[in-house]
Amino acid sequence: MNIKPLAFRMRPRSIDEVIGQKHLVSEGKIISRMVKAKQLSSMILYGPPGVGKTSIASAIAGSTSFAFRTLNAVTNNKKDMEVVAAEAKMSGKVILLLDEVHRLDKAKQDFLLPYLENGMITLIGATTSNPYHAINPAIRSRCQIFELKPLTEEEIISALMTAVNDKERGLGEKSINLSEEALSHLASASNGDVRSSLNALELAVLSTEPNDQGIIEIGLTEAEECMQRKSLTHDRDGDAHYDVLSAFQKSIRGSDVNAALHYLGRLIEAGDLISIGRRILVIAYEDIGLASPQAGARTLAAIETAERIGFPEARIPLANAVIELCLSPKSNSAISAIDSALADIRAGKSGEVPDHLRDAHYKGAKELGRGIDYKYPHDYESGWVKQQYLPNKIKNKDYYQPKKNGKFEQALAVVYKRLQE
Repeated sequence: MNIKPLAFRMRPRSIDEVIGQKHLVSEGKIISRMVKAKQLSSMILYGPPGVGKTSIASAIAGSTSFAFRTLNAVTNNKKDMEVVAAEAKMSGKVILLLDEVHRLDKAKQDFLLPYLENGMITLIGATTSNPYHAINPAIRSRCQIFELKPLTEEEIISALMTAVNDKERGLGEKSINLSEEALSHLASASNGDVRSSLNALELAVLSTEPNDQGIIEIGLTEAEECMQRKSLTHDRDGDAHYDVLSAFQKSIRGSDVNAALHYLGRLIEAGDLISIGRRILVIAYEDIGLASPQAGARTLAAIETAERIGFPEARIPLANAVIELCLSPKSNSAISAIDSALADIRAGKSGEVPDHLRDAHYKGAKELGRGIDYKYPHDYESGWVKQQYLPNKIKNKDYYQPKKNGKFEQALAVVYKRLQE
């Protein structure tokens, strides 16, 4: 048995063998053109696990005559990079695949930069993190940045069938009958991760005894057992995490219950109770706000319940809260009002506090004119009296603009209008 995993053995040997990422490697596209012209520049490939970052790097190396080395920014040290640099000096150029490039520390970065500048090392950095957030600008500015997409089911099926039939590197020397249901499940359950599909296929083949005719039968049951449940592409510090949270909030804001529950489910599968709680509490006040003020209190109660009971039961109060938030009337009047006020303050539009509102609880305040002519509202009918509260510079500002989406804020709008009049 070959000790190297199937996914490793099936890595493309040239750019023409790459499956997926047609926007980068198909004829006439940027990486294909660079390889064809033998004019490689350093690049950063980023995307979810198992979509072909390492495969494209090895394919680039296989399509050129340059030496190819692989290092990891975390586990390999500066001395390992010195070995690569020495080889680059001898051969003229080395292609270096640097996995987890976003974890490159300053010492390794400072060592690499001169070799990137003179072209002796062509860096292909691989990362699941958005390089615009996670990678040092000194490295980023010297690299082209390419985003890789999850593979489609059709592309993964193509990769699986190639592995089944390849006698040199794949499983072609074995008699395998892979059912359509098993093939479809291996492709669909991987969430676009071809490495996961290939690993599951190999496990199914190696763990299944041949029948009397010597054929290894892989049906849906075997595929499900070996695939189990694909770990959701979700790194709490990575780009995908913030994309899911963003989609989650926007789905609630847009009153799409089904989409919101889908994204809630992804966050639950990732076990991220903290982010869920924080986000729905923000939503309750940012997006529902004064249209349904009690939604905030009920959301907090749901979060506290979820934290107390933990997963898997925590999904129940969270789902209750999310459904209510989706179907509640929406108002962003409070956040708009405070942001408008803050914008004026940050732009220098504030002015002096009116004298009659200033603190008068100290000796000498009266001589300074502090607190004089202040009208105490409780001394007047209905607890209100006409009086200027804003500084002179902005005395006519209206920051709060009521929405009419909920009965509570409709009532507030009536009071607000009457006070203004």
